[in-house]
Amino acid sequence: MDRNDRLAAWEKHAGPSLLAASLLFLLAYAVRVLKPGMSPAAQGFWAAVTALTWACFVAEYLARLALSPDRQRFVRTRWLDLLVVVLPLLRPLRLVEAHDRQRLRRRRPRLALEARVMVYAGLSALLLGFAAALAVLHEERPVPDSSIHTLGDAAWWAVAALTTTGYGDAAPVTPWGRTVGAGLMFMGVALVGAVVGTFSSWLVRRFRQEGEG
Repeated sequence: MDRNDRLAAWEKHAGPSLLAASLLFLLAYAVRVLKPGMSPAAQGFWAAVTALTWACFVAEYLARLALSPDRQRFVRTRWLDLLVVVLPLLRPLRLVEAHDRQRLRRRRPRLALEARVMVYAGLSALLLGFAAALAVLHEERPVPDSSIHTLGDAAWWAVAALTTTGYGDAAPVTPWGRTVGAGLMFMGVALVGAVVGTFSSWLVRRFRQEGEG
């Protein structure tokens, strides 16, 4: 078995565990943000879960890098994998991809290309918005001048940022909160644009087929 086969086998067997670790990471981070008044023991437990799942991401990336036949090409072409290791809050991007791979490996009926793009981009936008709302809430809640103090405030801000609506009634004021907001706006344009553009392309194709029929 050559390196390509070993890498493919590793990714196949590590997929379910990686998906579970991604979900557990989001759960642990959400609990730590949404329940700040937990006991020290509970805080320590969920912090340990967060650190452990993060360590799993690092170990899994390093294992795939070691198994890759061309490590420089792996780093260059799998840049998203490295990015989500450095910034775990971007993990939803890999979470949706991991779920999609598992579904395809089980040979379930495949959706049409347009539907897969819309589902992939839509779920990515939803999970990224949730993760960004948690991150901004964590940073903004202790700041008196901030307009984001509850999960509802953060969720409303995340929807406005993803769609680039920008109502202005809720906006981060801390440096890290604004950094998260800027990143979410750029990603929101790409993800929401992918959903709208793909749906529009599908409509045009259907109307053309009906016209030709």
